[in-house]
Amino acid sequence: MKVILLGELRGKGGEGDIVDVAQGFAENYLFPNKMALPATPGNIKQLEERRHNIAKREEKRIADAEAVRAQLDGQPVVVDAKIGDEGQLFGSITSAQIADAIEAQLGVVVDRKRIATRTGIKTVGRHEVEINLYREISAKVQVLVGVEAEAEEAPEEVVEVAEETEEVAE
Repeated sequence: MKVILLGELRGKGGEGDIVDVAQGFAENYLFPNKMALPATPGNIKQLEERRHNIAKREEKRIADAEAVRAQLDGQPVVVDAKIGDEGQLFGSITSAQIADAIEAQLGVVVDRKRIATRTGIKTVGRHEVEINLYREISAKVQVLVGVEAEAEEAPEEVVEVAEETEEVAE
């Protein structure tokens, strides 16, 4: 079934795109949540009239995402955690904790759902985390896991611990 998206739908497209989806997905999820309209001739005609406004909004979203990427890319973020023996954490670092740390330390609000950790962060050290800002625009942040006071006093030690834990993991 062809539908017109009213906003970004991860993996399918952005606002104003006409995409083909399963009929059940459209009727049970997209239409009730006002995320899409059926691609009827009347709706397509209205879409063509709104293309200029959609393009302006798209340019603004891309510019905002680029600005946030410039603020975040390569920046270190310290996440405080309880550490057990041999650099293992009690539990793991969640994307919500990373989002809170980014907001507190860098002053940038990031949706936790857009933080992609390849595997759960369960060791002390430096971990690279990717943040999907908008479509193909993403930023990489260095997450330093450990006690905040220790990281501020001796960042070299945190880096050394990170290198040691990477060697042990290999």
